[in-house]
Amino acid sequence: MINFEEAYRKVMQHTLDLGVEDVGLLKSTGRALAEDIMADRDFPPFDRATKDGIAINYSAIKKGVNSFAIEAVLSAGMPQTMLGDTANCMEIMTGAVIPENADTVIMYEQVTIENGVATLSKKPTKGQDVHKKGSDVVTSSVLLKKGKRIGAAEIGVLASVGKSKVQVKRLPKVCVVSTGDELVDVDQVPLAHQIRKSNTLSLFAALQKKGIMAELLHLNDDRKVIKESLSNILKDYDVLLLSGGVSKGKFDFIPEVMEMLGVQKVFHRVAQRPGKPFWFGKQEEMNTVVFSFPGNPVSTFANYHIYFLSWLQKCLGLPQEEKEVLLEESIQIKPPLTRFIQVKTEVKKGATWAKTIRENGSGDLTSLAYSDGFIRLQAREAEYEKGELVPFVATRN
Repeated sequence: MINFEEAYRKVMQHTLDLGVEDVGLLKSTGRALAEDIMADRDFPPFDRATKDGIAINYSAIKKGVNSFAIEAVLSAGMPQTMLGDTANCMEIMTGAVIPENADTVIMYEQVTIENGVATLSKKPTKGQDVHKKGSDVVTSSVLLKKGKRIGAAEIGVLASVGKSKVQVKRLPKVCVVSTGDELVDVDQVPLAHQIRKSNTLSLFAALQKKGIMAELLHLNDDRKVIKESLSNILKDYDVLLLSGGVSKGKFDFIPEVMEMLGVQKVFHRVAQRPGKPFWFGKQEEMNTVVFSFPGNPVSTFANYHIYFLSWLQKCLGLPQEEKEVLLEESIQIKPPLTRFIQVKTEVKKGATWAKTIRENGSGDLTSLAYSDGFIRLQAREAEYEKGELVPFVATRN
């Protein structure tokens, strides 16, 4: 058995190079950008008005002009025109191109218009309310660097430079496998000795939030069937996420079968709770990584969020995003096990506080619906004190 730090380090040492692919712009949300995005023109591409009002040449103000004859009305989308007389003005709408021979915009609130003449109620400053060409970025500037997760703001940037197709990191092809004779489908009425499948469906939903549409498979506790099925699955998927079959029971065949199939065990059993029987390995020839989690719901859920998601982030070149929260209460964690404890979080005065929730062990599936994530507490002799900062892994992001 190894400690949590070593297990985490070993998992992160076995990331995959998943390659890249091109996807449509509107299908790229949440994906990891695999190319630098450059400005294909200046931003903004022209001097533009930032207010509705009139456009003037400021030299007229210096000459004492306070009333301006209106030559035209300009709207966004019109080609650039020219102010014919610097003693005149043009009405201009937000987003419109500043006309040649003009350099200042005065909003309607500071102007009175009568009989085609605009009279100022307040003296302007030169260049006000003009968004200058290239003042945001200039052509060929890097707007987005590869390795960034694409969100709503990034979609807007990508659209602005004409990226109808975006190069992103390929997501892993994942198969989620449950094992156990006691499991039945969701639409079945379980007998007294049976339970409905839930772990793999939770994993499916969690993966779906990351843009991964996993394959679901269930295997009964039959060594031959497990071996034959996993032999085929290893060839077709980048990642296997298994739930169950890794403890020390007489029907926990996964470690044995993995050895038979040439999957190199990286470790089995970690000094942590929940999830001590966690098995992790890799089939080098097929370049397939195997996360085999214990079958208890909280164990599976914790290990997925703490190990697999960190592994996925690194595969995609995304930064690790570990958060910290303040403890609402003191907690004693005696050696030797690292603890993953479910908590409810609350933001108070700008800080996030975590309060442990009541649960009935790693088999308490319902507790997951009431928690916001897990705090990770290393075993130590000293008590964790109220108000202490501790690592936190969110399960609702």
